Amino acid sequence: MTHSRRSFLKTGVAATGVVFLPYVVGAAAHAGNEFATQSGTLSVNAVAHASMVLLTPVGTIHVDPVGEVAQYADFPAPDLILITHHHGDHFNVDTLNGLVADGTKLVTNPEVYNQLPEALKAKASQIANGESAEFNGMSIDAIPAHNLTEERMNFHPKGRDNGYVLGIDGLRVYISGDTEDIPEMRALENIDVAFVCMNLPFTMDVEAAASAVAEFKPKYVYPYHYRGRDGGTQDPEAFAKLLNDAITVKMGGWYG
Repeated sequence: MTHSRRSFLKTGVAATGVVFLPYVVGAAAHAGNEFATQSGTLSVNAVAHASMVLLTPVGTIHVDPVGEVAQYADFPAPDLILITHHHGDHFNVDTLNGLVADGTKLVTNPEVYNQLPEALKAKASQIANGESAEFNGMSIDAIPAHNLTEERMNFHPKGRDNGYVLGIDGLRVYISGDTEDIPEMRALENIDVAFVCMNLPFTMDVEAAASAVAEFKPKYVYPYHYRGRDGGTQDPEAFAKLLNDAITVKMGGWYG
């Protein structure tokens, strides 16, 4: 079902009062980092490349889970899965089937929604660029994610793929998905934690990523998705050196 403005996704998490903090210790091997919200802690846990697990007061959120299901064994089953787009390093049906539990909800862009098998589609909602959803009181805003450079436009054309801004109990989290330094990224406001991609030829280099981050000024930023092709891997340390001290760069350990 398409949601033109806002959809309301409910699970039993809030009602059961499940506490997620005990899993933070078990997730330490995944380079977890914690951020305070008004009602608890958000823990960031890198898995690989573009995949991560966020342990939050509103539930366990998996972002672009792919690869072996065993990589997620230290974490609770997902209450919510966010998928930015359909490329194989962000979307894999076999991985989803191994992770999805009875109460799991999915939020995807329309392209992924249309590719889901019926059993997963029944658990999913689609939102396009500029649309919003809600999950257990957390806002989910779909932010455009696309290429700007002419020779890269075939990778991520305008209007198809999503980034996301999550509003979690006063904490605003931006997940870029695959994109270049588009105006919508540069115009973001009041972002506390950002995950910004960088690799060539698919997204952007460290200079473009750092320039955008310096403009929208998140409090914390994680460089992620930085391995590329044909020498296009970007150096997260070089990215960090390009930013001033007002923005704290976090290294999440996506590649071991």
